[in-house]
Amino acid sequence: MAKLEGSFTVEDMKNVQINIGAVVKEEEEWDQPMGPFPKPQIATLRDWDFKILNRYRIFYAPADDTCTLCTYGPCDLTGNKRGACGINMAGTCGKIVLVACLMGTCAHTAHGRHLYHWTLDKFGDMKFDMGTDILVTAPLTETIIGIRPKSLKDFGKALEYCEEQITQLLAATHTGQEGDYMDFESKALHAGMIDSLGKEICDMLQIVAYNMPRGDPNAPLVEIGMGTLDQNKAVLIAYGHNLAAGAEAMFYTEANNLWDKVDIGGVCCTAIDLTRIGEGMGEKKVPDMVGTKAKVAGAIGWWRKMVRAGIMDTVMIDEQCVWCDALKDCEERKIPLIATNDKIMLGLKDRTNDPVDEIVDDLVNFRVPGVVILDPVKAGEVGVKTAIAVKPKRADIKNKSVLTEDEFKKLVSSCTKCNECAFVCPPHIRISHLMEEAAKGNLEPFSSTYEVCVGCGRCEQVCRQDLPILKMYEYANREYIKNQKFKMRAGRGPIRDTEIRAVGAPIVLGTIPGVIALVGCSNYPNGTKEAYEIAKEFVDRGYIVVTSGCMAMDMSLYTDADGKTIWEQYPGAFDGRNICNVGSCVANAHIHGAAIKVATIFAHRNHRANYDDIADYILSKVGACGIAWGAYSQKAASIATGVNRIGVPVVVQPHSVIYRRAFLGRADLPEDWVVIDARDGSKVRIEPAPEHMLYVAETKEEAMLMMAKLCFRPSDNSIGRMIKLTHYCDISMKYFGKLPDDWPVYVRHASELPLAWKDQMMKELEEKYGWKIDWKAKKIVEGPIRPADVSFDPTNIERKIRVRK
Repeated sequence: MAKLEGSFTVEDMKNVQINIGAVVKEEEEWDQPMGPFPKPQIATLRDWDFKILNRYRIFYAPADDTCTLCTYGPCDLTGNKRGACGINMAGTCGKIVLVACLMGTCAHTAHGRHLYHWTLDKFGDMKFDMGTDILVTAPLTETIIGIRPKSLKDFGKALEYCEEQITQLLAATHTGQEGDYMDFESKALHAGMIDSLGKEICDMLQIVAYNMPRGDPNAPLVEIGMGTLDQNKAVLIAYGHNLAAGAEAMFYTEANNLWDKVDIGGVCCTAIDLTRIGEGMGEKKVPDMVGTKAKVAGAIGWWRKMVRAGIMDTVMIDEQCVWCDALKDCEERKIPLIATNDKIMLGLKDRTNDPVDEIVDDLVNFRVPGVVILDPVKAGEVGVKTAIAVKPKRADIKNKSVLTEDEFKKLVSSCTKCNECAFVCPPHIRISHLMEEAAKGNLEPFSSTYEVCVGCGRCEQVCRQDLPILKMYEYANREYIKNQKFKMRAGRGPIRDTEIRAVGAPIVLGTIPGVIALVGCSNYPNGTKEAYEIAKEFVDRGYIVVTSGCMAMDMSLYTDADGKTIWEQYPGAFDGRNICNVGSCVANAHIHGAAIKVATIFAHRNHRANYDDIADYILSKVGACGIAWGAYSQKAASIATGVNRIGVPVVVQPHSVIYRRAFLGRADLPEDWVVIDARDGSKVRIEPAPEHMLYVAETKEEAMLMMAKLCFRPSDNSIGRMIKLTHYCDISMKYFGKLPDDWPVYVRHASELPLAWKDQMMKELEEKYGWKIDWKAKKIVEGPIRPADVSFDPTNIERKIRVRK
């Protein structure tokens, strides 16, 4: 074949086929230049991690003093001993933290991979469109990968990056690999960042494919609570985190006009995602507003109470946060179970390729306790048909499983008050006291501790009389279960760019005192009401409150004096005195995204492939704090660690220490609190703001006080600092009866003193701390760590210096 050489035009070419690959014109479509760190590898952001880790010292609380991760062990690591591989106790703790974070990261990323294949198979490639109010469409993908997705297929590149990083990180946990605790923690922070990206991929895929709300502050109110499930209909429960099969059950019910025969509800994050379907303004490939027909049965902490109450007729499980004894619980109560995802198969037979009617017949006649069906469409059809057909057969079984009054009285009188149950109860409920009072006819202790009970069943395992304690709880609370009917806001999805433009300056300057993010799992130290109380405390104070997942569900179970839930009391915008539910666990990515948007929309920071610059801005200027108040899973560990890497501190509850570490600042070490003034490169000592990065609180009250404190930032102007200091002091006075001991640390100018205590504080500053006060002018002359300076531009990154001295 002759070659045509030299210059030529297309017209000169005949019988030639030209194949052109992807033509990249990002600069034309996106005005930001590529930043320094597209697709950062394990070591790329290590310097940023070490800036965090050197300021916020790692505190380890090992669960034991041995390492059993390989067969060279068990190795004694007490004192200065090292294991057979040479690792010490700190290194082992760091490795365990990394493994936990990787578990959570894998769960979210694998969820994203499943949704990627499923949505493309079912709907085909779709335009990635977040609407006219959201132009920074995928902030984490843009900040980490450096691409702006145009269609669902573009997220495949981000998934490949996540999966590569997970493989590399997991390799570092092998015997004889990484051994330094600081580098393990840097890798854990990297895993947390990958987790945040994996979550964004998940939610963006399902928002577009299932036409969910795109930043809608007025997303519909949906029903939540065990009592919302109509017991006159068959009840199908979807349980887990992946909406695919549950959505297909809803589509089958809609297409066949079966809503009068079946109620579909969800447990855990699948519940939230089912209620979001079809409520957006995008391409309509799913039934319009179908999500409003689904019910939220409740969060993961209520599962065992629900199944023992027998409110469901069939259960479909998918992935993540499904209790491992779900099959046993269902089998005992003749509730057919369908496993719809290969991550949870529970030893059941795979019936994916069998005819629908044969599967339904086997389940309805209890020939098998459950099946695996990995085709979401078939699983949805089988789930609905099974629930409808099995309901009449379960009626007698259900009635027989409910205690009678005489049976209940006999059981409570059988308690020997050995208190073995109290010793193993996570929230330390004195069950013997409940039994004693019930024997007298007083069921109030059974009722008041129902929400505190986590449903773990440990009490039943150690009871010497084999008392069915959870069933007794069900009997004592049967009226509450029947009447547990509330409203919650459906997940609104991302924060709109227009909302960020409105609140960016108030957040950075401090006039909005902070952004409080309530995320994480259930099972709180003193019951679900603490989720509501924490949220209400901060929304009433004018903070922006955002939430998701189990905490969004749990705070929905309480009302004010007018009978309104928190969603009916407050608007759903991203603004002060608002509370917005962004969605399920994977929607937590929108909270990261909001912080990124403050930097890029308000401050005009280039965020494209520029992660450390954005994280530095957030740490220095965006007053935000997260809280994971439940006993949390590995996913919650990776979520919190990802939030930490982007510069947002997190408060966690006492059980969280089981993850072995905290990131604690040392306010007594001035050298830890030196930053760069980007204006001229000078070094400035700042107040410890925020003081900690990962803090374990013992009580709800301590948590709220610390959350207010962790919203302080060096960039606060004097009005903003006064507002933040007022809330910090007021919470301390409200719950502890005194001003916090360290309030003077945060005072830079007399105008920052809370008006309610200003004279008292100035007197104390002079007499107790030796500050010089000009009483005539009511000015502070000498004493603060640094003066207030509205143009101060704090940074921890030298390349941000504009003009060097």
